[in-house]
Amino acid sequence: MSEPAVRVDTTSQVPPYEQIRAQLAALIRTGRLAEGERLPTVRQLATDLGLAPGTVARAYRELEAAALIRTRRGAGTRVAPLPPDPYAHDADQLTTLARDFTSAARALGADTEDILTAVRDALDPEAASSPAADGKRRDGHKTAGVTPVVQ
Repeated sequence: MSEPAVRVDTTSQVPPYEQIRAQLAALIRTGRLAEGERLPTVRQLATDLGLAPGTVARAYRELEAAALIRTRRGAGTRVAPLPPDPYAHDADQLTTLARDFTSAARALGADTEDILTAVRDALDPEAASSPAADGKRRDGHKTAGVTPVVQ
């Protein structure tokens, strides 16, 4: 499997820390980042994304508050065990994210079918037709691989 990636759209109305938080939370909840896997340091991910370390630190703090990751001095930041309770998503936040995505896609000239195809591809990590599958972006998005480190 290719390494999971975090992407930040600097043109989005969604703050960068929230984009990072939401993407990492999804990777953790879907099992693409498994319990115990190590995340990049705040400084490394910030450098990779071209963002301020405080932006990444805020995303990590919120993930810690949600009990999805834990940071220990000397051990780094690792994926925490998922709680046994099913995840209840925030419908309002989901609606906001969908609106932001749709608006950005329309601004790129995408029609409804293009948008639905992009969402289907994003939901299927094995989809070969995904434009992000090769890790090359030409649309202003910055990408950083999240490579778990096993010690």
